[in-house]
Amino acid sequence: MLLTLIQTLINKNSYSTDDLKMIVAEVLLAIPIILLTLSVHETAHGYVANKLGDPTAKSLGRLTLNPFKHFDTLGFLMMMLVGYGWAKPVPINTRYFKNPKRDMAICAAAGPISNLLMAILFAGLYKVFFLAISTVTISSMMMYNVIRLTSMFFSLGVSINVTLAIFNLIPIPPFDGSRIALAFLPSHVYFKIQRYERYIFIVFFVLLLTGILDPVLYFLRSKVTNLIFLIFGL
Repeated sequence: MLLTLIQTLINKNSYSTDDLKMIVAEVLLAIPIILLTLSVHETAHGYVANKLGDPTAKSLGRLTLNPFKHFDTLGFLMMMLVGYGWAKPVPINTRYFKNPKRDMAICAAAGPISNLLMAILFAGLYKVFFLAISTVTISSMMMYNVIRLTSMFFSLGVSINVTLAIFNLIPIPPFDGSRIALAFLPSHVYFKIQRYERYIFIVFFVLLLTGILDPVLYFLRSKVTNLIFLIFGL
């Protein structure tokens, strides 16, 4: 995110103080949204796991939206810098599940689904705000800036949640998408791939930092985000 904003400024022939102010504002507005987004994501994992019989997350106090319970420094910095990141994973013990592969897939899906629902919620609030201000006469620069920042806040809420949902649906260990995809594989293949998930993640992490995956991720994010905005007429 921050790197993209800086790159945008560098590519411009000239930029104003207002451009810099808006970048600072966007970064500051993104912080609480990112913390909430990551917290909702992990809480959804733990909540569904608890419903399926695994009390691990609940016993560790992870069924909470308190961001400090889910905070991961590297994951948060990645969200701020490149727009893709993660929180501290909620521990899940599959021994409690009646059908480990199926129930693990359901728990995995809960995270991205929660973020898509959050994106829809932010879009809905954005629409309500848009309808409210359409009847207001902007009489001062302060009011204009408040409206501008509020609009940016709701827009970021949609895009950040969509970004995290898509990022986690990538079918590569240890992301949620891999837990869903692996549920359809034979057990011996499933557990064999799990053993190598750390190495797979390192390779993916390098690819992410080099920007090789950006075009695909940006394409998917923009399509889903535009669809949500279209539904609400934004």
